[in-house]
Amino acid sequence: MKWPFDQPRNCATVFSKGVLNRSRPILLVSHDKDDHGWQFLDGVSEELEDVALAGLGHVLEIDPAIAQLADLAPGFQATRAGPEEQWVIERAPPDEDEN
Repeated sequence: MKWPFDQPRNCATVFSKGVLNRSRPILLVSHDKDDHGWQFLDGVSEELEDVALAGLGHVLEIDPAIAQLADLAPGFQATRAGPEEQWVIERAPPDEDEN
């Protein structure tokens, strides 16, 4: 399969620790507007102690279906209620420091 993301596989990416250790599903995908970075979160906590950096290449190992979100535009996010639910795509809310 051709690599679907706009960043290389080794790009540092934010993951929930629960997603990385595969104890929780990805419920929030964000494509950052400022640096085009990606975040793959479990929707439980975004506190610093609950997230980790890992290469973008890990996301398709964890959940190959995330490839369908690879064309998510910067500044947008996708959320879902559970792993079998449909993604809802919307503009990401502005960061607190953007106000």
